[in-house]
Amino acid sequence: MAGRDRVVSLLRLLERAACRCPAHSNTFHRGVGAASCTVRKTDYAFEMASSNIRYGEGVTREVGMDLQNLGARNVCVMTDRTLSRLPPVAAVLESLAKNGVRYRVYDSVRVEPTDASFKDAISFAKSDSFDVFVAVGGGSVIDTCKAANLYASHPDANFLDFVNAPIGKGKPVTGTVRPLIAVPTTAGTGSETTGVAIFDYEPLKAKTGIASRALRPMLGIVDPLHTLSMPERVAANSGFDVLCHALESYTALPYHQRAPCPTNPINRPAYQGSNPISDVWSRHALHVVAKYMKRAVRDPEDLEARSSMHLASVFAGIGFGNAGVHLCHGMSYPIAGNVKTHSAKGYSVEHPLVPHGLSVVLTSPAVFNFTAPMCPERHLEAAEILGANVRQVKREDAGLVLADALRCFLSELQVEDGLSAVGYSKDDIPALVKGTVPQERVTKLSPREHSEEDLSRLFEASMKLY
Repeated sequence: MAGRDRVVSLLRLLERAACRCPAHSNTFHRGVGAASCTVRKTDYAFEMASSNIRYGEGVTREVGMDLQNLGARNVCVMTDRTLSRLPPVAAVLESLAKNGVRYRVYDSVRVEPTDASFKDAISFAKSDSFDVFVAVGGGSVIDTCKAANLYASHPDANFLDFVNAPIGKGKPVTGTVRPLIAVPTTAGTGSETTGVAIFDYEPLKAKTGIASRALRPMLGIVDPLHTLSMPERVAANSGFDVLCHALESYTALPYHQRAPCPTNPINRPAYQGSNPISDVWSRHALHVVAKYMKRAVRDPEDLEARSSMHLASVFAGIGFGNAGVHLCHGMSYPIAGNVKTHSAKGYSVEHPLVPHGLSVVLTSPAVFNFTAPMCPERHLEAAEILGANVRQVKREDAGLVLADALRCFLSELQVEDGLSAVGYSKDDIPALVKGTVPQERVTKLSPREHSEEDLSRLFEASMKLY
């Protein structure tokens, strides 16, 4: 009897500690007849999926053995031109040679890939009978390799077949793809854990992507030694991606409120809405970012900090890879896609560039001020993790407090002063809104509904941060 009382007491404590926001109340676990999508408009279930992850200093040396264990006969190694001359790629190729693995290298991946650069990589992948793919680089490299693998494995598919609607047809991937091993060299995208590949669709000057669990790497080899080669601003912008992955997935629309309810599980999207499992990963990633990111940016030799951020990227990747992101990412795609002249420090590229993590974080204060009314407890918790004192803060002030905490965080890391500092003005807002509207895959996961007028106001509020 005493044991039963103890269990009841614990359950009551958990209930009192649970978030009571309308969007995140745990009452949805008690639904009746939830499994019948014939009577439900919203989903009733979520799936947990992630790549296998291997972590450790120097663990890259094992990749050749992995390929040998797979029986690989002809491996496609993808990277970019800058990385092709750096230690991470050298370590991979040394391991392949040592284990007698035959390979060819494609080193023409574009930083912030486009449909054209994807197609070039796809053409290379189709030019030979590759049976395994290895991606060595940041999110651009890993995403490009995912797409190359997908279309080489589906040679009769048109390019837009698998691209997310409404830009593409959004067809589910029903066939098999080749094994893909990802070796991330930045601590940001989490692409080694997800089934998402993002690119600029140049005809519309907007980012879109391909999202399918079939694209997930079979293994992510997370070697913290590779992060030591990141320049300061690359480390910062990669870290901002982790920050927003964690914040957006933690505050995303809950999975039981996402529509439509799939009539077949193959149609359940990779981005399902926040859920009890993704919450754990996202919250923990945010704690790690708060503790280590500033150190990782300021001292490239701080192995503890850079290793911790590498793991935070994985944690956040598992979180957002199952829950999804929302407005910061949806609005970031036209920011990156419409770039005119901005030259990003620390990036060896010949084209104008607003790095992905920067394009995401510049709108974060405005976005979370906007979304806070739907789940203030979560926004206050995030603000507290980032260092804000929330003891006397009212629920209705949650958005302002988190926005201020983010501005303080960004200021300390010397982030550009808003969209105006990367080449945009109020005259560009209509084009930025137009580029956000097609991003339904992510924007529909915002906990707060929004109109085009709301988006305009968010872009305007993001023109200056400080």
